Amino acid sequence: MSETLAVAARTTGTRWAVLFSYALLAACTQLLWLTFAAVDTRTAAVMRVDVGTVGDLAAIFPFVYIVLALPTGRWLDLRFGQALGAGALLTGCGALIRLLSPASFGWQLAGQLVIAAGQPLVLNSITKVAARYFEPQERATAISIGTAALFVGILAAVLIAGPLFDAGGLPLLLGVQAVPAVLATVLVLIALRTPAAFADDPSVSVSLRWLARDRFMWTLAVLVFIGMGTYNAVATWLQPILAHFGEGAAAGNLIAVMTFAGIIGAAVLPTPIAARDRRREMLLAALAVSAVSFIAIAFSHNLVWLGAWLFVQGFLMLASLPVVLDWSDVHVGAERQGAAVGFLMMAGNLGGLLLVLAVQALIGNAYLALGAMAVVAVAGVPAALRLPARRLPRTGLILGRTD
Repeated sequence: MSETLAVAARTTGTRWAVLFSYALLAACTQLLWLTFAAVDTRTAAVMRVDVGTVGDLAAIFPFVYIVLALPTGRWLDLRFGQALGAGALLTGCGALIRLLSPASFGWQLAGQLVIAAGQPLVLNSITKVAARYFEPQERATAISIGTAALFVGILAAVLIAGPLFDAGGLPLLLGVQAVPAVLATVLVLIALRTPAAFADDPSVSVSLRWLARDRFMWTLAVLVFIGMGTYNAVATWLQPILAHFGEGAAAGNLIAVMTFAGIIGAAVLPTPIAARDRRREMLLAALAVSAVSFIAIAFSHNLVWLGAWLFVQGFLMLASLPVVLDWSDVHVGAERQGAAVGFLMMAGNLGGLLLVLAVQALIGNAYLALGAMAVVAVAGVPAALRLPARRLPRTGLILGRTD
């Protein structure tokens, strides 16, 4: 007992440094993923390929995530430090590989594949970092910071790509992005040397068969599928949708507003929501606001009106991800956290692929596209209502949990 208290005491002063290093690495995975999204046309000209081929440099990420989500989650449960360290190294090395020949599509593809392989190892660690280094009452806050970092990376990718490309082309863009990625890799490798105050026991980690019969986790997966899928669909198709209303040029700024709102929501909402045990109400509110916002966008096309609705939608919808991850952490226990997050993030990436394709089929009619996204949000309400309104009195157990 005294040894455990000593480890906890040593970790108390460094837990925020550990979280900062992890959050920086998580943000970098998103920054590197979307490197070319805001400069795809100009990148295509430099690489002498078509724009669709440049888009593949980002499109490979969800495919790789879906394939690796569960195996990497299992590895994190068994060998956390080893697995997260590998994810950090893959992220940093992938960023450096891209510097070898900025104008070569082949080298960029190689770098993106390496980064994509590391991404699930990094992102599936969100709840385990919180659980290993933070007291139970602080874990919702730690998860919210780690998740908000993802949206910071997305926003940074959108905002800095154009100015950096203008100033120095792809070499400058890739070089600047490599700096925080390599720094984060080094910091995480150092942070992993910090003893965990609440280390789990990998010897009792169970196989993945429990996921097949855990209805609670499947319900959360449906909601993550809808939430991440809807965000991806909006980010992908808002410009052509608004172009039908003569406001296509504003799409980039509006997506930035939505993402910025999500950063704020993810940072401030999960902790009080967890403390008051209002997780289900939060998810229901996010679904309702999302559905109403799409109807509102179809109803009026004033830019202030559009910005206000997308801000509110981003504030609630993107903040739902850390709420769900925190809830899964409470539900599954320390030995299953990696697999649980892997499963949920796999569902989210699958949603991102399928909903983008579904909306694409309707993009010729902006009202149908917006209506389809509203219907998807409404379809999540029955799933959210299946979730328990409160936790059981016993710590760590949720009404409806199946082992």
